[in-house]
Amino acid sequence: MLTETHLGVEHLIYPIFLKDGKQIKEEIDSLPGNYRWSVDKLLSELEECLKLGIKTIDIFPAVDEALKDKTASYSYAQDNFYLLAIRTIKERFPELTIMTDVAMDPYSSDGHDGYVENGEIMNDATLPILAKMAVAQAQAGADIIGPSDMMDGRVGVIREALDDAGFINTSIMSYTAKYASAFYGPFRDALNSAPKHGDKKSYQMNPANRREALLEAQLDIEEGADMIMVKPALCYLDVIHELKSTFPIPVTAYNVSGECAMVIAAARNGWLNYDLAVYEMLLSIRRAGADGILTYFAKDFAQFTRK
Repeated sequence: MLTETHLGVEHLIYPIFLKDGKQIKEEIDSLPGNYRWSVDKLLSELEECLKLGIKTIDIFPAVDEALKDKTASYSYAQDNFYLLAIRTIKERFPELTIMTDVAMDPYSSDGHDGYVENGEIMNDATLPILAKMAVAQAQAGADIIGPSDMMDGRVGVIREALDDAGFINTSIMSYTAKYASAFYGPFRDALNSAPKHGDKKSYQMNPANRREALLEAQLDIEEGADMIMVKPALCYLDVIHELKSTFPIPVTAYNVSGECAMVIAAARNGWLNYDLAVYEMLLSIRRAGADGILTYFAKDFAQFTRK
């Protein structure tokens, strides 16, 4: 009766890794219990997720190195397996909300989220590429576009491109406060998307900064974001709370791979109770103010809360 914060499966978004091919289910060594799926194997997994009450997924592509180039041209190619898979999933499960990832790094031979020239990230040159990518994903059936690149001005450019292409109802969940974090390792392992040189500190946020997140959120909202995100979640609960207290639109948080891997490793060593730790971690993110949480724990949470 007196519980102030409620956490349910309806608050969770399940991140999923997709790989080209057939009959593929490869476990990610640094993120046990999570897999790279081919779309044929993924369909039965998604059917099970829907039965558990998981209604929103976020799909990330593991792209072969041979398909990568400096301009990430494969990201909007007609034969892109990622786009074809989105179309297949939407046709099979029209009730499933599909969120996609917009950034150059899965498709870039440089491994960066933006276009690289002479070792420097070129912000403005990146924006048209992201716009093409977003429109291609919307055409494939994506419900929510998730620009994770942290380029300045990209939300406005993507919103205009979507509207011009007739996708006025396709939402944008902007990675507004994406910090240059130490907790992304397993994700980069899953996609083999680590930068080939340098790091991402010139465009991702400084972990020391909180007020900067307010500026980034204000700009994204003015440019047309429907939702704003904080990534990672655990070390930035104060930022989640700040954005939720300041702005009137939904705030989401990404419980990233490194955060989840720590709990998995500790539980496998018998150092903590997995179910209780997962619940407490996700509850803390909700309590901080997150309306939705992207988490690799989504399916496990759905299962153990049904026991």
